[in-house]
This record gives sequence, structure tokens and C-alpha cells, in this order.
Amino acid sequence: MQLSTDPPLRVLHITQPVDGGVARVVTDLVKAQLAAGAHVTVACPGGSGLAQKLRALGGDVHDWQATRAPGPSLLREARRLGRVVAEVRPDVVHAHSAKAGLAARIAVRGRVPTVFQPHAWSFEAVGGVTAGLALKWERWGARWASRVICVSEAERDTGVRAGVHAPWRVISNGIDPARFHPAAVDTVRAGIPPLAEAGVGPATPLVVCVGRLCRQKGQDVLLEAWPEVVRRVPAARLVLVGDGPDGERLRAGAPGGVLFAGAAEDAVPWYQAADLLVLPSRWEGMALAPLEAMACARPVVLTDVDGARESLPPGLTERCLVPSQAPGPLAHTIAELLSDPLLRESLGHQGRRHVLTTHDVRRTADAVADVYRELLAPGPGAPAEPPSGVRAASGEPTECRESIHS
Repeated sequence: MQLSTDPPLRVLHITQPVDGGVARVVTDLVKAQLAAGAHVTVACPGGSGLAQKLRALGGDVHDWQATRAPGPSLLREARRLGRVVAEVRPDVVHAHSAKAGLAARIAVRGRVPTVFQPHAWSFEAVGGVTAGLALKWERWGARWASRVICVSEAERDTGVRAGVHAPWRVISNGIDPARFHPAAVDTVRAGIPPLAEAGVGPATPLVVCVGRLCRQKGQDVLLEAWPEVVRRVPAARLVLVGDGPDGERLRAGAPGGVLFAGAAEDAVPWYQAADLLVLPSRWEGMALAPLEAMACARPVVLTDVDGARESLPPGLTERCLVPSQAPGPLAHTIAELLSDPLLRESLGHQGRRHVLTTHDVRRTADAVADVYRELLAPGPGAPAEPPSGVRAASGEPTECRESIHS
């Protein structure tokens, strides 16, 4: 990927939240774009762990104080963001997730080429009147996005069905294969103190769930399913890796045999220690945790939400997918896989080959760079064929309106 120009291409990423999968995507893009010669700035809460990582990589970080969810402070946050945009004078603005996408599009209003990446749709995250308002905003705000990047065809289809009319691109999430790789289970488990303290040995059937403790990730459904797993596999243990707003409630209602490990700076050892990675989400765009686990040659069990089928190797959906919010099928699938070591090994190898072939982070970064180049190319409109590595949605418009630099 080459983004070097004279003067250097100026990219402004805007993100809130600053944790979880969104933070990992932003970090990977910033790292790749800096290496490619771009001048990269990120607007996010300056005291966050993400801000510290980005500064260490060599990115410029502007302290943009913003709450995680839209609220009464939104217009003030958008005005502050407008001042950041005026100071940075970016060639491209890339806004991540619903909150940053909302504030960025209000602040920029199409005056700079703007890429919006929802990382799962806001109207799926809420209910009732709030869901209706979120849907109206996504429909209305699409006019100020030069491109909307979805991480899966399913996420794009959800937007289309909801009436969001946008110039789409689908670019799957990617992971770093040098960081996420297999390791011997016994060696890894011996190096994780909480497992040793909980009496988890090399032969203990171990299920790991990595994700923010919140409604989206569905840990409550997994905990409801867990007693049936233990009935069928009595020695099984479950580890929930992560923290979040539902942590206290989940801990209070957890059955025996469940370990809450808290937030992990590095989840790699947990993937490598697992016999099985489970992510029982209620909604996603395309979750990173399953891709990371498969890169570590660990089998996964996922709920059939946006991005899940596309993240799995072809032909494994019957083995690895269960309905969302269905504790019975989830328990059945987990117990079956825990009882079949040879099948788990085979699924792990297939998953790693699939991720290395189709979800390498370098492919993702190259595809995003192609979108930037397309937006900045001289002349109106987009090329007839999408750039290499980027899939245009058939039947959907790909032209963008002329942009004006502020």
C-alpha cells in the first residue's frame, strides 16, 4: 500500500468508542497508513488507552472529548470536531462507528471527502423510539458520506433493507497473522495465572468468550446455556474476557465453573489457551474475535448475525453457527465440540487457513487505501469497476458528489 504524495496525504480518523474491535481496526489502519507515507491524525478522547497507543505509533492525536452514545452534548461535540477539522485540514475524513459518524458528518457536511464505517448499525443497538431516531439519522446522514464502508455483505444488506441509500463499499475486517498465531495449549495455560489459580490444567475443556460485557455480545445467553454444557461435559470451564456495563449483573447471575478474567490488554494468550472460542452476539458487522481465534487455529461457535457466515470457512456454518439468543442450540453445539477433540483440531486448521487467505489485515488496509485514492482521483464520479480488494454493492450507486476542501 502506498499513500505517499507530495505533500503527504492527510488522513483524519475520528473514533468514539475507543475500545474493543473499533479501536483495533483504527489502530491497524493508522499503523499501515503511517508506514505507507501518509500524515495521519486521530480525533478521540485524549486520555484513552487508544490515544496512547496511537501516539506511540507516531500518529497525531487531537483530544476530542465525546461521550460514547449520542446525547444532549452532541452539537457541542460536533462543533469541537469542526475546529479539529479546520486545524488539521485533512484530504480525507474517516469516521468510525455510529457516534463518531454522527458527529463527523454534522461537522464536515460533505465539504471534505468523508468515509463512514458503522462497525454494526446503530439502529440495531437500541429499541423503541430510540431505534426509530437512529434509523432516521442513518438515512438522512448518508447524504454526507462519500463512501460507507461495511465490513460484511450482510452489514451492507442490513443497511439497504433499512432504507439507507449510500455509495457502498464492502471491505472485510482483517487481522495481523504475525500477532495471532497458534501455540501449545499446555504452555500457554501455564503462563496465565488466573487459570492456574482456578485449577484449569492442560486437559480441562476450556471455553473462552472475548468481548465487551454488554448486551450486544450476548454473554447473558452464554451463561444461561452453560449449566447444560456442564451437565454434558462436567469438567468444562468458561472464561469471560472483557469488561463493560453489564459486568456486575453478569457476575451476580453466573453459574459455577465461570471465571471472569476482566479486560485484557492482549487477548492472544486467551485465544491460544482455549479449546473453543464462543461469541453469542445479538448483532455485529463482522466481529474480530472469531477471526483472531481462528488465526490462532482455535475453532469458534458464533451466532448467526451479520458477518458471521462471511467470517467462517465455506462449508462450516452447520458446525459453527447457532441461532441468536437461543441457549439450547448454543449449549448443544458447545458440548458436541468439547466432546470431539479431533473435530476441534480439524476446524481450527481450516479456520486458520481461511483467515490467512481472506482476512489478512494488509488486504484490508490496501482496500481502504484504494477507496481514498478513488475519492481523490481527478474528475467527477467513481471508476466503472471498483478498485482491487473492494467489492461494490451490485445495483447500488457508487458515484460521490463533488467534494470541497474547507
